[in-house]
Formats: sequence, C-alpha cells, structure tokens
Amino acid sequence: MAAGVSVKHGLLSRRTSLFLAVHRHISASSVCLNRAENSAHKAARVNEKFCLDLVRSRDYDGFVSSLLLPVEARRSSLALRAFNVELAQVKDSVSQKSIGLMRMHFWKTAIEEIYRDDPPNQPVSAELWRAVRKHCLTKRWLLRIITEREKDLDDRAYRTLQELEKYSENTQSSLIYLLLECLGVTNVHADHAASHIGKAQGIVTCLRATPYHSGRRKVYLPMDICMLHGASQEDFIRGSREQNMRDVAYDIASQAHVHLQHARSFSHNVPEAANLAFLQTVVLEDYLQRVRRADFDVFHPSLKKRNPLLPIQLYLRSWKKSY
Repeated sequence: MAAGVSVKHGLLSRRTSLFLAVHRHISASSVCLNRAENSAHKAARVNEKFCLDLVRSRDYDGFVSSLLLPVEARRSSLALRAFNVELAQVKDSVSQKSIGLMRMHFWKTAIEEIYRDDPPNQPVSAELWRAVRKHCLTKRWLLRIITEREKDLDDRAYRTLQELEKYSENTQSSLIYLLLECLGVTNVHADHAASHIGKAQGIVTCLRATPYHSGRRKVYLPMDICMLHGASQEDFIRGSREQNMRDVAYDIASQAHVHLQHARSFSHNVPEAANLAFLQTVVLEDYLQRVRRADFDVFHPSLKKRNPLLPIQLYLRSWKKSY
C-alpha cells in the first residue's frame, strides 16, 4: 500500500515538474514575443516620426496638407512626401553627379525590395513599404519619379517651357497620382486634374526657387522664355529686377495659372474624396497672387516671407471639399 502511494507520488511529482517546465518555456517565449512586438512597434514609431520631421522641415506646405487628410491616408502621405524630399535634396547635397547617381540607384533598388516585401533598414523605405502594402500603390509612379530626378542631375536650365512641364508631370503629377491611390480614388477626371496640378506645381516651384538658385549662381528657368525677352542667366544671378526679367516671370507664372484653370475645369466630375489630394492648389494660388502683386519681380522681399494664414486657408479649402 505504501509502495503504491509512493509510486503515485512520484508520478505526480514528475507531472508537476513537466508542467512547470512547459509553463516556464511558454512564459519565456511570450516574453520574447512581447519584446519583439514592442521593439517593432517602437521602430515603426521612430520611422513615422522621422518622416514627419523631414517633411515638416523641408516641405512645410506638403506637411500641412498631409495633416488634413483622413487618418487612414495621413501616414502614407507623409511617407510619400518624405520619399519625394529625399530625392529632391540629392541634387543640392552632392558635389559630383556620380554620387547623386549612386543615391538614385539606392532608391531604385529600395523600390524593388519594397515590392518584394524586403525593404531596406531605412526610415523612409520602411514607411514607404507600409504605404505600398496598405494601399497597393503603383510601382510605376514611384520609379518614374526617381528616373526623372536622376535625369535632372545634369544640373542645367530647362531648354523649353515644355521640358519643364514634362519634368513636372513625371515628378509632381506622379506624386499626386499616388496620393489619390492613398485616398482610394480611381477616376479618369481626377487623373487629368492631377496632371495639370502637378505641372502647375513644378512650374511654380521652379519660379519660386529662382532667388535661392541665383544665390548659388545657378539658373533653371526655361531658356526659350529667357531668350524671348533678352534675359541672360547672368541677369538672374545678379538679381536684376528690370522689366525684361519681370516679363520672363510673367510668362512662366501665366502658364502655371493656365494649368490650374484646366485642372479646375474637371472639378464637377472629380469625386469629392479627390479634392484632398489637390490641396496644394491653395499654395500655388497664394504664390501666384503674391508674385502678381509684386509686379512679377521674383526677387521682391515680400516673396521671401511665408504666408502665416496659409494653414488656415488650407483648412478652409479642405472643409469646403474643393480645389
């Protein structure tokens, strides 16, 4: 009898020991899993903040526009704009074209890896991968932006206004197409509007950046317009404010205005959700109005100041759901 009790006790002890061992193993695995999840969540927050800070410091207008998007599209918009900033600043941050080409090659490879679900360990790439997975973003638009930025490393003025428009279509319009995808918009009229808005944005950006580029002894304004009015690159580098310089600015600004008008001609057929992807029209319209008040003098001091009411104007336009 005593022997039977002893055997049962031994079996019970072994079962208890086995249970405790399994419990400790499960507990340890759970701790490791929780730590891995916490680490991944922390890394995601760091990546998100990196993109947010980058866009806020280098593309403030785009930053404000992104904050006005629906929650489900906001983070992806910031990732796309951070990607655009990364590419845009390559030209100004490298001293040799070969280094710029290496940076562009990195991003081409990164896009391929993103679509293989194996993004590089880099904040913008990680956030872009998240956006691609969430919204099924079109790979072609991302690669087109890189390819066009790569061509732009040649560091020369645009030969014609049409060349500037093509560059703007391939960069700025492509970005807006991606924003439309983040908002779940698939509409041919919205695409047409996006094309014209992107062209207007590229033209305005080129005009707006003229004082900055001139200070670095560079001029990128279309050569055909400059030659038409007898304005040389040296005139812009010197910061000349003669009438022929204003005529160049007038012609270029007028073309941007034409594209804005074309974009708005599609407004009755564009889905309401798409309007939030077109908030940049507020920024473009603001600059065009201010340069007109300055009599198309791109070096006028008033144009160096940021409009403090712009965030409010963007908010009101988003509330009205119009562009």
